[in-house]
Amino acid sequence: MSGSLGDQLTDADPTAWPVAPGWCGLTDVFFTSATGQSLLAFLRQRLADNAVVFPPQPLRALALSPPEQVRVVILGQDPYHGRGQAEGLAFSVAPGTPVPPSLRNIFKELQRDLGTLPPKFPAPGGSLAHWATHGVLLLNTCLTVEEGLPASHAKRGWEVLTDAVIKQVSDGAHPVVFMLWGAHAQSKRVLIDAGRHKVLVANHPSPLSALRPPLPFIGCGHFSEARAWRDLHPKA
Repeated sequence: MSGSLGDQLTDADPTAWPVAPGWCGLTDVFFTSATGQSLLAFLRQRLADNAVVFPPQPLRALALSPPEQVRVVILGQDPYHGRGQAEGLAFSVAPGTPVPPSLRNIFKELQRDLGTLPPKFPAPGGSLAHWATHGVLLLNTCLTVEEGLPASHAKRGWEVLTDAVIKQVSDGAHPVVFMLWGAHAQSKRVLIDAGRHKVLVANHPSPLSALRPPLPFIGCGHFSEARAWRDLHPKA
């Protein structure tokens, strides 16, 4: 495989993947652990085998969303596996990339629910970096993928780190809104203190499930629910 190096991972070196200071404890412990070392060895081998791995910055969600600023968590599964799409944020695509179907449905529900899209959305296209810098942690549970091979890096170790991230947010000083779309995201409910946080569940926004019962994504009203809950918890 070949292509531009600007949109893909070039080295399995976590020192080149900056994160906000509040996450450093988790990432430092993870990458020095046996699981973290095994993951890095796997990534280095795949890169040595000339696999094309996305995104170029696997920890970008942790760089743009410091834990003390997180007010909403949206969980995804793994990065987009098409050339130029993944930018290290769940559901988000790099500027200039066509908006994929699941993200189109997210924008559709956002507009239906709130009556209009907030300023700068879409901005244009499908990058959600503005959300990430304004308190929305856009976290995939697996943080790398190979071109054209969805879930190719699942169960290689990333989930240990992202489970710890979810747990840190749940144990944090302020309550947040968790948006869990689809069965995979909902499997992480066991990590969340539902007594302190607002947990919203619906089908995945994929066209295959967005309109299906029992919890259709289109019409779920999560964005207005989150806004109303935040209004009731101004310190959240």
